[in-house]
Amino acid sequence: MKRHIDPIAQLMQEHDEALVQLSTLSRATKSIAEHGYTDEAYNKVLSALKFIEEEVGVHNKSEEEALFPVLERYVEGPTALMRKDHKEMTKEFRRLRHAVLKVAKRRSDGQAARELAAIAKTIIQRFVNHIHKENHILFPLVQKFLTKDALREVARRMV
Repeated sequence: MKRHIDPIAQLMQEHDEALVQLSTLSRATKSIAEHGYTDEAYNKVLSALKFIEEEVGVHNKSEEEALFPVLERYVEGPTALMRKDHKEMTKEFRRLRHAVLKVAKRRSDGQAARELAAIAKTIIQRFVNHIHKENHILFPLVQKFLTKDALREVARRMV
């Protein structure tokens, strides 16, 4: 028997998991920039990057294909903004991936390490702001406009 979940609670939980990964990314890139390359810090960067590429992609797809179409029956502006954010963050993640690979090739290059930290900082700020907008603006809007049946539809689309 398929149980109905609260799709908003699930998305918020995924945001919490992403924030943990972003914090790890922040500490690890800062460590590389300030103290030089270490396998431990680099592996933490890779782990956070993998999470972002895999889990965040699934999360964004859930929002764009399950939540947004249902919400757009009532209001479109906020979803257009969130879709734009998703596209911009995807571009930023590509820059991050490039910077991570550059550090791997040039382990003793302080400039590459500082670039990585700067790019990571920008992405982390953008991502945290995006999560804040969804948690505090978009999701309350969803809860205001969507009926229980509409939320069940979102949950079905997410599974």
